[in-house]
Amino acid sequence: MTRFFKTIALKSVAAAAIVLSSNVAIQPASAAEEINLYSYRQPFLIEPLIKSFSEETGIKVNIVFANKGMLEKIKAAGANNPADAVLTVDIGRLYALKQAGVLDPVKSEELNANIPAHLRDPEGLWFGLTQRARIALVSKERVKEGELKTYEDLADPKFRGRICLRSGKHAYNIALIASMIAHHGNEKTKVWLEGLKANQARKPQGNDRAQAKAVYEGQCDIAISNTYYIGKMQTNDEKPEQKKWAEAVRVTFLNQGASDRGAHMNVSGAGVLKGAKHREAAVKFIEWLSREKAQKIYAEVNFEYPANPKVEASALVKSWGEFKTDKLSMEDIAKNRENATKLVDETNFDEGPTS
Repeated sequence: MTRFFKTIALKSVAAAAIVLSSNVAIQPASAAEEINLYSYRQPFLIEPLIKSFSEETGIKVNIVFANKGMLEKIKAAGANNPADAVLTVDIGRLYALKQAGVLDPVKSEELNANIPAHLRDPEGLWFGLTQRARIALVSKERVKEGELKTYEDLADPKFRGRICLRSGKHAYNIALIASMIAHHGNEKTKVWLEGLKANQARKPQGNDRAQAKAVYEGQCDIAISNTYYIGKMQTNDEKPEQKKWAEAVRVTFLNQGASDRGAHMNVSGAGVLKGAKHREAAVKFIEWLSREKAQKIYAEVNFEYPANPKVEASALVKSWGEFKTDKLSMEDIAKNRENATKLVDETNFDEGPTS
């Protein structure tokens, strides 16, 4: 690890939770064979990828894990920013980096071949590496199969008082609402959001796992969640009660009709930063992450869907069933995020149902 990067990592930014990590280089690495990364992705997922990449290429990877404050840190450092690339979840964070002007475009035939166009920035500023579907977890006991079919159904009065979800302002829900705006426009989405608010069983609270727990406990019949949480609950030996939460719900992919658009998808992704001192190595790393070996690690370790269509999901993930995905461009979702946030405020969505 470079002395400068280590210093930055240890000081960290205000309010940022930072864990410092570095793989042990298998081969001696010169300055040109080194990468400095900022990551919003958790160590348990990224460290196996880094270990495999370094063993294969001899390139040393230094990484700072953060749970917030990454963009502010990059902007504050300006030309002295020590990081070469970023790894993060959610299209909102990738788009914020783009809008801040801190990403450098990458032209890569390999990335363009491995990552479908709707999952990468049209200017090559960021590339989606994994996908997660925003799904409904419905009570096996209280919701009949086929009773809930679409995101639009979530506003149907027949589901009054039966739906749980986290804050409307959370990035995962903002992306879902933004996709609704892209498909239906602002006004229709506002009406839909008001209907969904009226159907809530309680004020929005907790994370996605908390919603599944609420279904298990009978507080609601339908929870909105990202797919990988069902895998985390199904395999959680440290907290086996979560397996019961997962057993209580049926994974339901929405908008699967023959002429329908498919399930809403979000991404995790990566981008190269402007002024990167190890730009070539950073591009190699992102290209490597798009290949079959890395995509399989992503799929097995975190129950995500590979962005590379040539790679299959893990056996557990495939057990949830095949489904059609919405091919809406991530860029189009990102452009509607601001309007989505405004609608959440205008409808007082997070205050919960009024009756």
